[in-house]
Amino acid sequence: MQNEADRRPIAARSLALTQRIAAGLVARGASPNGISLAGMAAGLGAGLALAATAWRPDWAGPLWVAGALLVQLRLAANLFDGMVAVGRGIASARGELFNVVPDRISDTAVLVGLGVAADDVAFGLAAALAAMMTAYVRTAARAAGAPSDFSGPMAKQQRMAVVTALALWCGLAPSAWSPDASLAWAALVLIALGALLTAGRRLVRAASALEASS
Repeated sequence: MQNEADRRPIAARSLALTQRIAAGLVARGASPNGISLAGMAAGLGAGLALAATAWRPDWAGPLWVAGALLVQLRLAANLFDGMVAVGRGIASARGELFNVVPDRISDTAVLVGLGVAADDVAFGLAAALAAMMTAYVRTAARAAGAPSDFSGPMAKQQRMAVVTALALWCGLAPSAWSPDASLAWAALVLIALGALLTAGRRLVRAASALEASS
């Protein structure tokens, strides 16, 4: 997994409950790479659940809620894989592959699934590409010598917060308020534009950091 300087700052990491769960996973010898893969499976499941709201409108409510829960399960895995790696003292460069690659797959699955729900797969792919750009800029900047930058306004947590809020609304709102695909499409627009802004902001910050260090 990533070293401390390259870890995404997450407030939940310091919560007592989170630390107890992580300690329990460490005590049981849980594999951080296995947790990362489980998070990817949750991300794939979330994307499938979101897409299925269009395929099975009669089950749309439960599918939206399932999508929201699976997105949060994916984020929980993203939190605990690093905590377990550090807790077991087995952080490694190889482990970073398991941290980064499943994240990109999960992001793509969730956003493409939301694109299917919005009846606009192409825009789902566009949002996924914009999200991937934020990670690419961060990785390229770090390789060039700049600090890791997890800033927003539409970093991973913010993207998944938008998807979760939308999915819970669509799944739990009274039937009289039942939203159509336009709400999902609006969420994709927000995510895509916010991700592009995030990538641009990170690029400018990296360029400034590299110029200052030289």
